[in-house]
Amino acid sequence: MYLLLKFVLSAAIVVAVSEIARRSTFIGALVASLPLTSVLAMIWLYHEGGDASRVAGLSREVFWLVLPSLLLFVTLPWFIRRGLSFYPALGLAIGCTTLGYGVMSVLLRRLGA
Repeated sequence: MYLLLKFVLSAAIVVAVSEIARRSTFIGALVASLPLTSVLAMIWLYHEGGDASRVAGLSREVFWLVLPSLLLFVTLPWFIRRGLSFYPALGLAIGCTTLGYGVMSVLLRRLGA
């Protein structure tokens, strides 16, 4: 039952964002930019183990991985403005983001983070 609750609540957030964005892209972007997924993951992690240090670790790692995820939001509109249609632009933006995650992963390992 608990797992079902996690699925339903997470799915509801995605559906809500897409419905809100149909009416206002700004409000949709505002809701999408909220760290709801991270907050839910922290709540689930704490609820399942009661270990605040694991939650702190998750929070720290999410911070560092948000940085390369920003590449998606920079490159997608750039590719679209250059004349690419949506799906190719999205694919390239995801590729850039994936590359960014790889670079960040190497940097974090080298820095011992």
